[in-house]
Amino acid sequence: MLADEPSSRRLLLLITDGKPNDLDLYEGRYGVEDTRMAIHEARRQGLRPFCVTIDEKAGDYLPHLFGTNGYALVRDPLELPRVLPRWYARLTL
Repeated sequence: MLADEPSSRRLLLLITDGKPNDLDLYEGRYGVEDTRMAIHEARRQGLRPFCVTIDEKAGDYLPHLFGTNGYALVRDPLELPRVLPRWYARLTL
C-alpha cells in the first residue's frame, strides 16, 4: 500500500525490540535473511526502510539488513517518544 502512495518520499519506519523471530521457528539466520529480502524488495519498490531498535546487540545484524546508516539504536525505551520525532524529521526532510 505504501508503494502506491503518490509521494516523493515513502519512509517505511520499523520499530523493533530485536532480531527477527517468531514462535514458529522463524529465527536465526533464516529470520534475518528473510527480513533482508523483504527490505530489498521494499527498496526496489521505491520505499526507504529505516529501523529504530532498543536491542543493544543490533550492531551484530542490523548493518547486514539495513546498511550502516539504515538504523538507529535507542538504549532506553522510555526515550522513544522523544527521539522518534527527531528521526522522522531527519529522514523526511
